[in-house]
Amino acid sequence: MTGTAWWEGAAQGPACLVCSGRSYRHERVLWDGLIEEWGLSPEEAGFVDRQQGVCCVSCGCNLRSIALGGGICDAVGHDGTLRSWADTRPAHSLLEVNAAGGISPILRSLEHADPIQYPKADMRALPRPDASFDLVVHSDTLEHIEEPGLALSECLRVLRPGGWLVMTVPTLPGRLTRSRAGMAPSYHGGAGRQRADHLVHTEFGADVWVWLARAGFERIGLRVFAWPSGLCWLAQRPGRAR
Repeated sequence: MTGTAWWEGAAQGPACLVCSGRSYRHERVLWDGLIEEWGLSPEEAGFVDRQQGVCCVSCGCNLRSIALGGGICDAVGHDGTLRSWADTRPAHSLLEVNAAGGISPILRSLEHADPIQYPKADMRALPRPDASFDLVVHSDTLEHIEEPGLALSECLRVLRPGGWLVMTVPTLPGRLTRSRAGMAPSYHGGAGRQRADHLVHTEFGADVWVWLARAGFERIGLRVFAWPSGLCWLAQRPGRAR
């Protein structure tokens, strides 16, 4: 495609995995301070900004939420949009850890949804019994947890055998994960907003799958929407689904 890209509104884009819309708008959301703290190249800053700032006109979901919606459909074996899956009145039990971006209202409309809120709920000690859910969903939360490996192990614990974790985390696929321990504090959420729950402890790279494997997940996959901006990770707890 020449000229203005589809996310700038010059042409229709790929079908949204949440609602099947094809029109998008782009509002830039990154700020210079975060770009400097993260050490982003111009290319990296561009696709990270699109991850957060390109939204479907029809449903309002940004690229990370769209990828997350597609990941949930993959996990449950639904060949359609997230909205069409929700319309089937699924029997899956779902734990939503923190609001999962623009798809949160859809998830919370499900009969067997159980939303909890970070940081009130500690991801390192989820307040739910073992083997309680078919799905655990969280979006751009893991980077704010001091012990992300422990948080992933907790997600595994509350899943039933064969259940799926579906998550997004800001990912730079050209790098490896690094801890920000000992570095100057960096916060997501907006320029000048320094909320404790927005503090970044880990900057994730292409090795996210290693963290999932170490936590004990067996089958690990990646749902891509508008590479490299929309990336969603799926990981299955070992065992046979009921």
